[in-house]
Amino acid sequence: MATDDAQTDTGSVYDYVVVGAGSAGSAVAARLSEDPGCRVALLEAGPADRNPLIHIPAAFSELFESKVDWAYRTVNQPKLGGRRIYWPRGRMLGGSSSINAMMWVPGHPADYEEWAAAAGPAWGPDEFGAALRRVEAFTAAPDGAEHGATGPVRVEDLRSPHPLTARFLEACAALGVPGTQTAVTQHEGRRWSAADAYLKPARSRPNLVVHTGALATRVLFHDRRATGVRYLDGRRIASVAARREVILCGGTVNTPQLLMLSGVGPADHLKRRGVKIVADLPEVGRNLRDHLAAGIVVKAKNTKTLISGRTPAGFARYLAKHEGLLSSNVGEAYLYTTSAEDLDLPDIEVVFAPVAFLDEGLTRPKEHGFTISAVLQKPASHGTITLSTLDPTAAPTIDPAYLTDPEGLDYATLTRGVALCEKIAAAPQLARYNDGYMLLPDLSGEELYEASIRRYAQTLYHPVGTCRMGSDPDSVVDPELRVRGTEGLRVADASVMPAIIRGHTNAPAIVIGEKAAELVKDAERTARRG
Repeated sequence: MATDDAQTDTGSVYDYVVVGAGSAGSAVAARLSEDPGCRVALLEAGPADRNPLIHIPAAFSELFESKVDWAYRTVNQPKLGGRRIYWPRGRMLGGSSSINAMMWVPGHPADYEEWAAAAGPAWGPDEFGAALRRVEAFTAAPDGAEHGATGPVRVEDLRSPHPLTARFLEACAALGVPGTQTAVTQHEGRRWSAADAYLKPARSRPNLVVHTGALATRVLFHDRRATGVRYLDGRRIASVAARREVILCGGTVNTPQLLMLSGVGPADHLKRRGVKIVADLPEVGRNLRDHLAAGIVVKAKNTKTLISGRTPAGFARYLAKHEGLLSSNVGEAYLYTTSAEDLDLPDIEVVFAPVAFLDEGLTRPKEHGFTISAVLQKPASHGTITLSTLDPTAAPTIDPAYLTDPEGLDYATLTRGVALCEKIAAAPQLARYNDGYMLLPDLSGEELYEASIRRYAQTLYHPVGTCRMGSDPDSVVDPELRVRGTEGLRVADASVMPAIIRGHTNAPAIVIGEKAAELVKDAERTARRG
């Protein structure tokens, strides 16, 4: 039966072994276990999602650098003042869907046209849109439609949006760049993670076993066929065997690391580290792209911001009704726009937060403020995930290579985005709440934009692409998510995205998990007929 507690399972045999209980992995494990005739093991490196802060929306940054956060750091980024950028990633049931800002922004149809060009029409906008509608369950659909009423992922409007958010949207409309109040993965004001959507309804199934505290260290192979997974259970080595398939859902950082530790990846890189080669796949760990964010933090006057929710009265209101400032997802509104007149598709997102978001979310603000950030949507720069050591408990080397494209397009685009943030903050609708900049108060114009980017730019937590999906032989996984050069091994998470989307990655990651489960089931049906 399903359990939240780690347990030694040496020698146990399952039909499917799923690694990672995040947005995709939760969907894969739950969907596969719908068949009572197969046994499914789900391995999660972190604990159960019992920490109360996980379920209070506005408290997500309190989880940063805690035991439920992988708390990664990039290598020094020369274009960002030599800083190591903090990458929080969820390490618990629900994965990053249990630590994110809950923004449900699935992306632009053109994004999935790119996917279709890379991996075929099954990944195009029509197929993706249909899968998304099967996943969503809107409490109140943004367009008033009845679609998605029975899906597992609860999506609702913010229960208590901050008044400044309405002023931000008014400012955007006045400037001709209309925005949107964020739809959030919440249910009646509480976070609704992938664990809530998929694992909790499935936990009573006797054919699903969930191991927490189980750090996968290697995929086991017989010749080139995946036969199971070795993992650490505390300090004890354990393993599970897979009769049919192993499905890796560890995410853009952990999945390529596990593949390389298992001998699947760039042969030259692995040979230098003494790893026995199972399959030479040069693109494992490459093609890393991420959304980089930079903007302005404004001192607020004539209003109280989200920090007022961290009071006894604020907690009392939230605990009683799941309302008030603590029900905020922080990123309460956004807009998409083009930064240049000759563009047909958005290349910038602007996100509004009615709080001062400081030090990559690691420093709690002491005074009222609000944040307007520009997010680079289609970066030309791309980086890598590589092994730093053969110790599976150590982080890999993460180098997103921010702003390193030779033409300097990324920097130029982000600069125009920060300029738009400045313009919005100065609009009449926000002017009466604007008491000057909290950071960089003495700068303006190009000096402000450059300092904002070099000193304070951070990730928006959307790394993708390190196990790229494609129809071409150089891709890491084929359009059915099978790892090339191996058998019985698939990847289903954000690492397979062939292009980064103009949106947020939680929604497509969940859809990838859903589609992966269908692909596995289709393969099993075909095998039975054969």
